[in-house]
Amino acid sequence: MNFVDRDREQKRLRELLKADNSSFIIVRGRRRIGKSALVGRVLSENDIYYEADRTSVSNQLSELSAVISHRFPGFGDVIYKDWKTLLLTLNYRVTERLTLCLDEFPYLAEEAPELPSVIQWLLDQSNGNKLKYNLILCGSSQQMMYDLTHDETSPLYGRNDADFKVGPISISYMGEALGLNPEQTVTEYSLWGGVPRYWKLREMAGSFADAVGNNLLSSFGALYEEPVRLFRDDIKDTVKTSTIMSIVGSGVHRLSEIASRCGEPATNLSRPLAKLVNLGYLEKDTPFGESPKSSKKSLYRIADPFLSFYYHFVVPNRSFIELDRMEPVHSKLQISLSSHIAYWWEHICRDAVCGNVIDGICYGEARRWWGKLPVKGNEGKVELRDVELDIVAESIDHSTILIGECKWTGRENGRLLTNELQEIAKSLPFTQGKRVVIKLFTKNPPVEDQGNTLLPSDILKLSR
Repeated sequence: MNFVDRDREQKRLRELLKADNSSFIIVRGRRRIGKSALVGRVLSENDIYYEADRTSVSNQLSELSAVISHRFPGFGDVIYKDWKTLLLTLNYRVTERLTLCLDEFPYLAEEAPELPSVIQWLLDQSNGNKLKYNLILCGSSQQMMYDLTHDETSPLYGRNDADFKVGPISISYMGEALGLNPEQTVTEYSLWGGVPRYWKLREMAGSFADAVGNNLLSSFGALYEEPVRLFRDDIKDTVKTSTIMSIVGSGVHRLSEIASRCGEPATNLSRPLAKLVNLGYLEKDTPFGESPKSSKKSLYRIADPFLSFYYHFVVPNRSFIELDRMEPVHSKLQISLSSHIAYWWEHICRDAVCGNVIDGICYGEARRWWGKLPVKGNEGKVELRDVELDIVAESIDHSTILIGECKWTGRENGRLLTNELQEIAKSLPFTQGKRVVIKLFTKNPPVEDQGNTLLPSDILKLSR
């Protein structure tokens, strides 16, 4: 699979590594998101890259010194008693700028808690001991890597020259990476999300069904225990975390209901829920126009397509998977996979609208909206109805409201859908005095298209 995206990150990294003074850089993000691949794109053959493991300090020092020996022959012939000695010795050997990358840095800091203080000492030196090489610290423990330079109690607080939070790759690059058409791209992204490692596993399989079956729906699968691996990087209580994710993944989204299912007061869940939101595993879904902090309507949903699929299809079927009795699993997939893709199609479309220009109008954040509205029925009677809108966004100049409906089914009737949304818009509290734009986001061109439809190909262009 070809390397895609990350152009901005590569450009900035190269600028920092070529700066007049040595740079101290943090690269962080969840496991398998492509941090090492990104760093590898900007390192030269003269640079030093070391991926740590969970071994003793003495073994880590020995392994790193052996790696450095490829750049400086004889460097590994000495036994280094501590990190300060090794890093300072390297500084003495450097005669021209190079870069040292310590990948999986949390493993090093676990065994040597003094290491951040050692690096602080190196960064603060001047004159003859001034650091002569760039230093990149890379790690999958998102919280630890964030605290390293953002926590005021950390020795390295505020000392970094850049902090790269590596996130998922945009859906717009998935078709390019895997050779998919727009419709296939939406389908595949609804499972694999924007994680390059998952894309690679998909590429290695013969088909979508094979990739899912071999990697997820098998007790031998490479991703069968993936969530636990992710949580272990950042969370001590993985049991509570897995419980919360399973409950939300099963369709329980209100805080009170999640707490009831957990058997705990809602106040006990505020911190673990907030942490899962900060890590990007959950998101807080709040109706358009309401504050996420004060709204009583907020819902918790899984924020990642892969985890969403995992907790909807894998966790409830683990007993069948362990026994290799796959008929019930395949039946559920046949029944529910389309609705899973439809949910993520909505999500993808909202993300595409955010901050983008559509028909000459730039829109801000796009959200869902739900509530009760007086709506005229088929017989002309006005009745109070529960209404859900897939997409609502306001233009940056506050003059226009976009209202959108997302469909991932067969051919819809564009005229009927547009008329229905126009009728609903008349009763919405936030449309008064504003121009209303109706947009349909559909899998296929609708019947009686009103010229207001965006298809998967349009959404992928907006997502660049």
